[in-house]
Amino acid sequence: MKRLFSKFKKIFAASILFVFILFIVSENIIGLNKKLCFSNINDVPFNKVGMVLGTSKYIRKKLNYYYKYRIEATIQLYQNKKIKYILVSGDNSESNYNEPQTFKNDLIKLGIPASKIYLDYAGFRTFDSVIRSKEIFGQKNITFISQQFHNERAIFIAKNNGIEAVAFNAKDLHGKLGLKTRIRERFARIKAILDVFVLKTKPKFLGDKVVIK
Repeated sequence: MKRLFSKFKKIFAASILFVFILFIVSENIIGLNKKLCFSNINDVPFNKVGMVLGTSKYIRKKLNYYYKYRIEATIQLYQNKKIKYILVSGDNSESNYNEPQTFKNDLIKLGIPASKIYLDYAGFRTFDSVIRSKEIFGQKNITFISQQFHNERAIFIAKNNGIEAVAFNAKDLHGKLGLKTRIRERFARIKAILDVFVLKTKPKFLGDKVVIK
């Protein structure tokens, strides 16, 4: 029994060390993309299309400020002529849950013409959204719109899939409000590394191509 317990401790310690190394590696590799994430609107280079990375509008019936700030950042990019079209990518896996359409409705209310907005209903996660921007919507150059930590990961995925990308940073949440998201992001970065370098992951769905013109 003692020998079995000792073996278990060694395996557990090795597992913890492995996860810790993955955390460090993922933070360093993905963090390198910080230089392509802009917070000042004047520094953002022009791209034909800006992709808003989806999230839910409400969390437990309260407004999700990640959503609110991404909307504001999108409006700012469009009004400053840093993008011509908006591609909203999000989850529409259930009939009563439609992230892209919700974004579109609010963008129209804030003055964006409907003809300038395209929707990607199969952006179930960031990896899918990024790959589909090229494979379905034909964009080899794109501007991502989200919070910086999210943008860094999106650009990492893009760079390793033949997409030239920059990003505009929406306002972030700090303190307790953003704690759960930051913890989740640490694991999402490890998953992104594995998707790109180990698993060679493909999007859940591809489908017919859409021309943004």
